[in-house]
Amino acid sequence: MATVNVRELARNTSKVIDDVSKRGRATLVTRAGRPVAAVVPISSDALEDWILANAPEFVEGMRLADEEMKQGKTAWLDEHGRIVRDNPPQRAARRSRRRG
Repeated sequence: MATVNVRELARNTSKVIDDVSKRGRATLVTRAGRPVAAVVPISSDALEDWILANAPEFVEGMRLADEEMKQGKTAWLDEHGRIVRDNPPQRAARRSRRRG
């Protein structure tokens, strides 16, 4: 993995980004020799996943869903399908109406 310090990144931002994009590999950014960030390549397909995974609302929703699953308040989708398949909803009988 390539490494650049903050000063080098500031001076050569375009070059660093081009390099990351061409190689398809991340570059680690350091300050005073310590890692502080990474410049990572991302495809348009992966961008939406990254945005969702890092959106506070999504992260909180996933945390709550995990809690509900642990507490038995949630069922897996395939389990829901089995329940519905084994217990189909009752349909109301249709009444025939004659128009007179």
